[in-house]
Amino acid sequence: MIKNISEKTINIIIAVISIAVPAVVVLLLKVSPPEVKLSFDINFFPKFHALLNSLTTVCLLSGLYFIKFRKDILRHRYSMFTALILSALFLLSYVAYHTLKAEDTKFGRDGFLRQLYYFVLITHIVLATIILPLVLKTFSKALLGKIEEHKVWAKWTYPLWLYVAITGVLVYVFLAPYY
Repeated sequence: MIKNISEKTINIIIAVISIAVPAVVVLLLKVSPPEVKLSFDINFFPKFHALLNSLTTVCLLSGLYFIKFRKDILRHRYSMFTALILSALFLLSYVAYHTLKAEDTKFGRDGFLRQLYYFVLITHIVLATIILPLVLKTFSKALLGKIEEHKVWAKWTYPLWLYVAITGVLVYVFLAPYY
């Protein structure tokens, strides 16, 4: 639990992070990458991102299992904290990849698959932006020991976070032939 820090301070921190992170991502996606000769192939990033999203999904599902079916608070905490760390690692890696790569990968199919891909992609992007403050708020409630409020926030946060993690993998699966 967090002690010696007010909920107001936590809310300010959450607001700053929730505004700054998407702003930085958008800025980096709009800026041309630097002309740097890399000594490694950056094409491993998409698979790595899919792995991180897959592991996040597993952690989220195990966290739900531990709290709902086993009433094991400690394992629930470990699972959810690991999901948070994996999501943060994904975000950092995603920004690094798009900072180093000039062009986005284009989906090359037509018809229903194209429509399905864009539905998944757009909902993934929108919810990925929305989920950040929700995750931080839900975690803060748990860390402050406000478990009943944590549960209320988690009812909204959890399914959206799970959707973002799963659709992150699906976006990779759709684009894998075109990397």
